[in-house]
Amino acid sequence: MAKDSEADLLARARRYSFRARMDKGEVAGPVFVSGQGSEVEDVTGKRWLDFNSGQMCAALGHNHPTVTAAIKQACDTLIHSHSSYFNVQEIRLAERLAGVMPAGLEKSLFLQSGSDANEAALMIARQYTGGYEVASPHVSFHGLSDTARSLTFAGWHAGHGALPGGSYAMVAPYCYRCPLRQTFPACNYACLDTSFELIDAQSTGRPAAVITEPLFSAGGVIEPPPGWLKRLQEMCHQRGMLLILDEEQTGLGKLGTMFACDAEGVVPDMITVAKHFGGGISISAVTTSAAIEEKVVESGFINTHSHSNDPLACAAGIASLDVIEGEDMPAKARAIGDRFKGHLGALAQRYEQIGDVRGRGLLLGIELVEDRHSRKPADALGQAVYRHCFEHGLIFSQRRQGSEDGEKKSRDAGHEFLPLLGTTDAVPVSGPLPAPQPA
Repeated sequence: MAKDSEADLLARARRYSFRARMDKGEVAGPVFVSGQGSEVEDVTGKRWLDFNSGQMCAALGHNHPTVTAAIKQACDTLIHSHSSYFNVQEIRLAERLAGVMPAGLEKSLFLQSGSDANEAALMIARQYTGGYEVASPHVSFHGLSDTARSLTFAGWHAGHGALPGGSYAMVAPYCYRCPLRQTFPACNYACLDTSFELIDAQSTGRPAAVITEPLFSAGGVIEPPPGWLKRLQEMCHQRGMLLILDEEQTGLGKLGTMFACDAEGVVPDMITVAKHFGGGISISAVTTSAAIEEKVVESGFINTHSHSNDPLACAAGIASLDVIEGEDMPAKARAIGDRFKGHLGALAQRYEQIGDVRGRGLLLGIELVEDRHSRKPADALGQAVYRHCFEHGLIFSQRRQGSEDGEKKSRDAGHEFLPLLGTTDAVPVSGPLPAPQPA
């Protein structure tokens, strides 16, 4: 069979593929064909260092042998199963997931995508509390389905018309660019006080939940200050609201602890996981307490999809947990993150345009500025750095504030890096970097 050329594949993509990709409107290369570990290869034979972990779902490494072996075995036994009945892999995965969750979170509902899990968590919160209103910080990303999109304030609202009601934005703990012009710790979490004052003023008396990332990924790799998460939980419970942590990008070892909330000693009412949970296979989960599960099920709650508990996906989830626990992913994430963040910090000492270095473990970011006094976003430099790295085979994400619309509110000065679990120091660098001004 003749090998398809990139030009031919892209011509067919222009004709047949629906152009709705995140952050990419044009039809252009690369077109990927294979991957292993930290690298992927396109149809031209060019190899790329993938510091985006695919779509953030390959943090264990592309085609990890433990995961591929489990998938192959599932293909030989049972790929799909009746979703109204249990299957062996589903039960085993639920037990394994309970074993790594914070104490008290032991009941798991499996779904397919991160958006699915967040939608399910919000439905559970509404069913449990009898409320409807939900809130999330203004740099959050929770997915692009209807309710998840209505709580995704990092962007991607333009062109979608009216979104579901009952969704409120909170002031995010973005200390580098505090919207309230405060400084931590003197602010005493003014962002939370302001947010709940606004929520209380708008509420119809039916609050249900706050959903938040414990470290905001798509919003710019923004880490809340110490104690913010615990104060948030206290303020939620004062109002009868549940706290849902979207740990899809931060959980399962990625930040150096099994879950990001472990570092703060916070046990939320629900946790959602996705991304590398399936080692590259699509599977997600919402995990909650037995008490919450009991109440919502007794009141008639049902949520499932045709492929929610497929044995193949559940087998991939079990294999991923085998890797996460067996290879001590939290310890490896700490080591890789410390080393990489050290390199970024050294660059920040040399170049004034690196305004901030932040993140933990395998989720790191830099924010580029024109100068550190004004902190004006260096959008042109951000684009140039991204293009240069991309042209030389390094894949990572540009991060934004606001969505692209007629006023062009997006910012290209934030860069997010997600090195994979097997990343080593043996990383080739091709070509000179752009010449920024020294600090």
